[in-house]
Amino acid sequence: MSSTPRYALVAVLALLIGLNLRPIMAAIGPLLDVLQQDLGLSSTQASLLTTLPVLLMGICALGGPWLQRRIGEVRGIALGMLLIVLAGTVRFVIDTAATLILSAAVAGTGIAMVQALMPAWLKRHHPARAGSLMGLFTTGIMGGAVVAAAGAAPAAEAAGWRLVLGSAMLPALLALVAWLRHAGSQQRHSESPVLPWRRSRAWALMAYFGIGTCAYTLVLAWLPVYYMDLGLSASRGGLLLGAVSAMEVVAGLLVSSLVHRFPDRRPLLSLVLCIILAGLGCLIISPIELMLPAVLLVGLGIGALFPLQLIVTLDHARTPSEAGALLAFVQGGGYTIAALMPLLAGLIRDSTASLEWAWVCLLCGMLLVLLMTWKLKQPAAQQTIEGAAGAVR
Repeated sequence: MSSTPRYALVAVLALLIGLNLRPIMAAIGPLLDVLQQDLGLSSTQASLLTTLPVLLMGICALGGPWLQRRIGEVRGIALGMLLIVLAGTVRFVIDTAATLILSAAVAGTGIAMVQALMPAWLKRHHPARAGSLMGLFTTGIMGGAVVAAAGAAPAAEAAGWRLVLGSAMLPALLALVAWLRHAGSQQRHSESPVLPWRRSRAWALMAYFGIGTCAYTLVLAWLPVYYMDLGLSASRGGLLLGAVSAMEVVAGLLVSSLVHRFPDRRPLLSLVLCIILAGLGCLIISPIELMLPAVLLVGLGIGALFPLQLIVTLDHARTPSEAGALLAFVQGGGYTIAALMPLLAGLIRDSTASLEWAWVCLLCGMLLVLLMTWKLKQPAAQQTIEGAAGAVR
């Protein structure tokens, strides 16, 4: 088996693996009311179903360089997918809140391993097209969320929430088999990647990623519940989250195809952040009357911001090993920051019986990210990474 899979195969594997990184989380929001009723969870406790996996994603991502050195990208991604399969399998027989939260922790660990190692694997095999491949990978992540969010409530009404939550293991198992067959041979790495603790730019990128990703985690955890509190059914709340996720897919595909035209990422990032701010304004001012523009704008903005944040981070890395270390640091700290947003929203809902102030807090955070955008400078490293092919495609 060749150690360097063809570009088309790498693209398919990136998309397939990405598709399985969010269903186990995205199905929670539309089912949150029934989970609270059956398991007796408060809003703060229920928020742990999103906060805990995202937090673990951050903690485990910091171990990315160690995983890359000790286990390697191919085996590490396989192990991560196996953990997702195991978490889904456990959910078929859940009978306590503790078991559900434990499964969320296992899934979060697996997701973190994949997200920490996949960028380095993509850059190792096709460095000149790493930006486009990352766009496909993140598009797959958001595409999986579409199906899970839109289908969770109707499927749960027909078959029960345990079957719905557990069924996430089936496509994950198929993706694991495809990965084991086609990912190529394991490479040993003589490099020992070190996390960039002393680089101020790495800390800035971490904060930028973390605050920006708060938009994704809050929407994922609480958007359906927000609209259910306003009188919509669980199915309609799930469809709204599915619509947001569908717009994220569209935006991810646009970023993947257009990012090479913006060697300076800042104008594009500023536009994307303004789109998010407009959508949040709709959610706060008139969530029912402005439901459609809110969904379209928030989905497009978040869908474009997520891959752009990862691509900007890749721009600052010169080698695959450095890319893995920097992405582990940025995602590790960033997801730790973003994990706090669903928890904060749960606390707000328990104390005020509303999520409106959670959206206000997020809007303030997005304003801060917009200000931070113009502090980003185009690094010389990007020219090194992309120079061989002229541009990321």
